[in-house]
Order: sequence, then structure tokens, then C-alpha cells
Amino acid sequence: MLHSIQERYGEKLRATDGEIGHVRDFYFDDKTWTIRYLVADTSGWLSNRQVLISPHALGHLYPNGKVLLVNLTREQIEKSPSIDEHKPVSRQHEEEYHRYYGYPYYAESWPLWGLAEYPVVVPPPPPTAAKQRGIDSHLRSARVVKGYKVEANDGAVGEIADFLIGGRTWVLREIVVEAGHWYSGNEIRLPTEKISRISYDESTVYVSSTKAAIIEAAEVPESMFGCCKHGHLSE
Repeated sequence: MLHSIQERYGEKLRATDGEIGHVRDFYFDDKTWTIRYLVADTSGWLSNRQVLISPHALGHLYPNGKVLLVNLTREQIEKSPSIDEHKPVSRQHEEEYHRYYGYPYYAESWPLWGLAEYPVVVPPPPPTAAKQRGIDSHLRSARVVKGYKVEANDGAVGEIADFLIGGRTWVLREIVVEAGHWYSGNEIRLPTEKISRISYDESTVYVSSTKAAIIEAAEVPESMFGCCKHGHLSE
């Protein structure tokens, strides 16, 4: 089952010994489309503090869930490295984060939890000075990418309104696009596998399809999608 990222913002987060705040954002890898971190806003508990939480510590997403369980203590989270929301997450910060929790460091060449129900444990890569200083150019904020323009091979489609995520795999499976006037203002679902590239300088997502193919897929009868209300491009 797929879940709306938008509907998860503000969801309460509960550690093993009490509440810690709420969901602020999700950071995803734009190559594998896996969620790398949940951004927790702990301002009601820790003053002006936002922390990263890895899917290693998260339970499954459930429909209409009001609380997301975190398999960490409040003390662990309080002492974890904090982030500056207005700055990119550096590789050095990620390495510090993974060392603190004892998690395997993310390896770009491995799918991790994207292809399995739970994360795959991989050994950490050897640290290098360049890697520690650098910024991971594939780690992106779902909040920031929302609103990006979507371009098909033959023109503008609309803007990203939401992401749909697998509740067990923590993979972004589809984007929801507000199509605008060219398609009667409807929303369309596009598989992330159809995205050829993202231009952050242009705030644009490019899709490997034509507008005609997108319309054809969106006009498939709603019954083909079970409980889902949006059109879905699968070819």
C-alpha cells in the first residue's frame, strides 16, 4: 500500500519511553528513491532542535496513522547530532550520525531497504577526507522538491503536489502531479522510475514520457486502481 508523504507531516513521533516531537520532513536519495532520513521536529521538547531519524529505527507506516513509533530512547535522540535545516547534510555529519547509533553507513552502490522489507546491513566504506568534507548531492528534501515543475518530453505537465511511499520498503514509488489547466486541473500519478532527471537549478523534474501517454494512462478507469483516486502512468 502506498502512503501520502504530505499526510505524514505533523504526525507524532513516539520513542520507546515517550513522545519526541513530530514529522517535519523526509530526506530521500534521488537515484534510488529510498528514504534516507526522517527529519524530526523536537521543538516541543528540545528547544529549536531538529534531528535525523533513520528508517533503521522506524516501524512501518500504517493507514491513517497518528503516531509513528521510533525504536530509540529519548536520551539517545537528545544526544544525537542535530542538523541545520537551512544547510545541506554533509557526508561528515552522516558519518557522525551513523557512528553515534552504530548503524552501517549508507553505500551509494547498495539498494539498502529499497528492495527489501528491512534495511540490508552493509559495511561502512573507508573514510576519506574528501568524502567527509563533501555534500551528498543525491540527498534531497521532500518538502523542497514539492512544487517543482514537471516536464514531459513535449512540454509542461504541472507541479509536484505529493510523493507516495511504500509503507514497508520506505521507497518513494510515485509522484503526484497537479496537472493544471491542460488536463482540467486533475492530479496524475507518475512512477518515479519514469523520472529521467531532476534539475535543482531549474526546480524541474523531467519525465520520460509524452503528455499524450500521460493523459492516456490517467484516463484508465478508476476501478483499475482499487482505492486510489489518481491516474497512474505505468507504461
